[in-house]
Amino acid sequence: MNKVGVELKRTTLANGETLGYRERAGGDKVLLLVHGNMTSSKHWDLLIDVIPSSYKILAVDLRGFSHSTYIRPVESIKDFSDDLKLFVDQLQLSKFSMIGWSTGGAVAMQFCADYPGLCEQLILLASVSTRGYPMFGSPDLTKRLQTQEEVRNDAKTMAVQQAYDTNNRDFLKSVWNTLIYTKKRPNDKKYEEYVDDMLTQRNLAEVYHTLNIFNISDQHNGLLQGRNQVKDIQIPVLILRGSDDLVISKQMADEIMEDFHGRAVFKELPDCGHSLLIDNLDLLCDEIVQFLDNKV
Repeated sequence: MNKVGVELKRTTLANGETLGYRERAGGDKVLLLVHGNMTSSKHWDLLIDVIPSSYKILAVDLRGFSHSTYIRPVESIKDFSDDLKLFVDQLQLSKFSMIGWSTGGAVAMQFCADYPGLCEQLILLASVSTRGYPMFGSPDLTKRLQTQEEVRNDAKTMAVQQAYDTNNRDFLKSVWNTLIYTKKRPNDKKYEEYVDDMLTQRNLAEVYHTLNIFNISDQHNGLLQGRNQVKDIQIPVLILRGSDDLVISKQMADEIMEDFHGRAVFKELPDCGHSLLIDNLDLLCDEIVQFLDNKV
């Protein structure tokens, strides 16, 4: 492991929001990490430790997560990706690679579609589909929710939000043990740190809604017609999915591949779930480095 020091920093954007981020010094190559829902830059810690020191790493906290502010509620994935553009402008980044994990995959794709010429390589790690992540109601799992209010008042959203509000760590762990840590779990100390971090989220329902309405494909996703922005992503793209991921289905990965029309490479990591960083960190790091070093 590199064990290079990681520094926690904050920067205020032109829109008034302040984003927290972790910076690990390295070489001239810059790698930007974009986390998913119920996480933050904290959850990248294991990967940051093993990525070669030739890479400078920046792991950002999206608006409403961890060390970032939440002045204005988000209404779309584009709100997150526009924050990211202001972030890279603030740090004067002109060329970098990016990894988007889960919800972060949608943010990264939206960024690359809207702001070509900045990100040179994109890795979608257990990413939501180019056609979004559908939210179905409870108990009727065939009914697609449509508005943010419906998402906010759905039983699944309310259960997680109540766990946040009441500091119900056991409930959050039960959710993650059922859906995320289905193969392996972090050690007890790190798990507690991750739960501490989960409890900082201030935008749960909004994130669910933004995923439900996200669609940059040229297809109708059952809720709305796509904006066909995938065609604007013309850089090398690697799609990584755990073979046993219970959050991101194989269909979602297939949709991404279909929508990129042969411009992306797909690799399935065996015996891994949604948290590939926990399930097989060495294999994940190897796949990432091979791609970034143009060996894929």
